Amino acid sequence: QVQLVESGGGLVQAGGSLRLSCAASGRDFYNYVMGWFRQAPGKEREFVAAITWSAGTTYYADSVQGRCTISRDNAKNTVNLQMNSLKPEDTAVYYCAAGWGLSTRANMGRASRYSKWGQGTQVTVSS
Repeated sequence: QVQLVESGGGLVQAGGSLRLSCAASGRDFYNYVMGWFRQAPGKEREFVAAITWSAGTTYYADSVQGRCTISRDNAKNTVNLQMNSLKPEDTAVYYCAAGWGLSTRANMGRASRYSKWGQGTQVTVSS
């Protein structure tokens, strides 16, 4: 059973940066793909970035490509999302997720493919 706890959200001005962290615990999480998703009020949950824990291969949504970096820290069992040049449209609740056996980029981008979720952390970007 994998447990996920996010931290690092907050209020930041447009153009600023935030670093989100996801602490993972439990068994076998090294076999999971770790993803970050976000959900703004009235909108569907959308993919932000994903990383394969074993190889560290990364994938990004077009909307954050070049502004966000996803990484993992094996020693601390954390997955991080560094977000730079933040925009008001980045405002959302950000969720960490773990998915088993996701082998294609398409599947890694689908929230329905992830079985474990954190509680979410709010990111608010003011203009």
